[in-house]
Amino acid sequence: MANTVKKLVGQTAIYGLSSMFGRLLNYFLVPLYTNVFLPQEYGIVTEFYAYVTFLIIVLTYGMETGFFRFSQSEHGYKKTYSTALSSLFITSASFLLLVNLFAQPIANTINYTLHPEWVRWFALILAFDAFSAIPFAKLRMQNKAKRFAAIKLAGIVMNVVLNVFFIIICPRIAQTNPDSPLLLFYSWHIGIGYIFISNLISSSFTLLLLLPDIFEVELKISRVLLKKMLWYSFPLLIGGLAGMINETIDRILLKYLLPGSDAFVMAQVGIYGANYKLAILMTLFIQMFRYAAEPFFFSSAKDKNSNKLFANVMTWFIIFGLLIFLGITGYLDIVKFFIGENYHDGLNIVPILLIANLFLGIYFNLSVWYKLNDKTRFGAYFAIIGAVITIILNVVLIPVIGYTGSAIATLVCYFTMMLISYFIGKKHHPIPYQLKKIAVYFIFAGVIFALYQYTNTLSQTLELLLNTALIAAFTGIAIWKERLILQIRKKST
Repeated sequence: MANTVKKLVGQTAIYGLSSMFGRLLNYFLVPLYTNVFLPQEYGIVTEFYAYVTFLIIVLTYGMETGFFRFSQSEHGYKKTYSTALSSLFITSASFLLLVNLFAQPIANTINYTLHPEWVRWFALILAFDAFSAIPFAKLRMQNKAKRFAAIKLAGIVMNVVLNVFFIIICPRIAQTNPDSPLLLFYSWHIGIGYIFISNLISSSFTLLLLLPDIFEVELKISRVLLKKMLWYSFPLLIGGLAGMINETIDRILLKYLLPGSDAFVMAQVGIYGANYKLAILMTLFIQMFRYAAEPFFFSSAKDKNSNKLFANVMTWFIIFGLLIFLGITGYLDIVKFFIGENYHDGLNIVPILLIANLFLGIYFNLSVWYKLNDKTRFGAYFAIIGAVITIILNVVLIPVIGYTGSAIATLVCYFTMMLISYFIGKKHHPIPYQLKKIAVYFIFAGVIFALYQYTNTLSQTLELLLNTALIAAFTGIAIWKERLILQIRKKST
């Protein structure tokens, strides 16, 4: 078991460090956007990327997990890879064709009549990213974490460089040297459109880097295998869509449920979106864990001690998640400067969103039981329940308390999904999670967060010192407690 855990830790470290570095690069675009663009402009960016999260689920339709599941079956790796890749190529190309044919009506429907080009650009981004999903999944399956990380980072660096070029460098050149040949690539009236253009170029670049993996096999579909994969993955598609409702529908609903002028409403969407970004370390932690954990859970399922292993992984996941929560909330007076001052009105939702996303991470850990037992329909059931809660609470709360209502809806949704998955999982695949210990860690973190409210009344220097001491205390106790337990186990064996 120790070697298996070391392997997970090693893979998580590679995925995590690359993903963390990449996300941090993207994260530093947030202060750029929020200091250059007004909240109502950033609200447009937030809205468009909310649509993207829905559509990428549709366009990949659970094929990544289906690929992991069937590549180790009697069908073999090459046939599974070829079938999944061919299927995504056909659906991505069809989507791209349809959106380009109806770009103007789509733009009219979402109230961006003057910008059908935004719709076309995003169609290309989505098609490229969806088609890239299976080559990236192949790299994960083959444990080629370094190549995976290198390609991901290359695309992200390209995106960041292009954003800086179009949003900072070009406007300055236009003021100081309007005849510069660099301005052949720049037009000031495109504005926030350069965020979308940068994304499109970086997605194209990433796809080019994956071409050797794409051409590794002949694009050919096995109808029998595709049918099995679709049957297995369809519940994941439904669950994924419901999950995206839980994660991003609030950005869209805010636009239509908040009272006030269009400028005010889009500004509120922008403020909510920017403050959601302050929870980036929690979402980043969850993402990097999932990259490594999903193939790890499948490969470890036959281990006789797998259930104990999964329980230990859950405990450590929660410890690290709570540390992230305490770190961001304890240093919020510093973290807030990553977004423009015009966006600071929304800082009150950051702790809510952090703990909500921690519950989501726990839910992902719990999902091991239905994925290993081919009962993926339960994932769809849980996500649909969460989606219903999300929509109802957003509709009720947004008109009353604005984007704070959206944050509360997110918290209630993920907490409910976590509880339901745990109790149903106990019947189908019982795992001895260390509930008492987990509860102690949550209570301890809650006490520290409550103390933050007292230190907040002190000078900033003293506040930061005391908060640092509190975080160190949590860390020290967790390390001492877990090491003690490990020593007891070693003696007993």
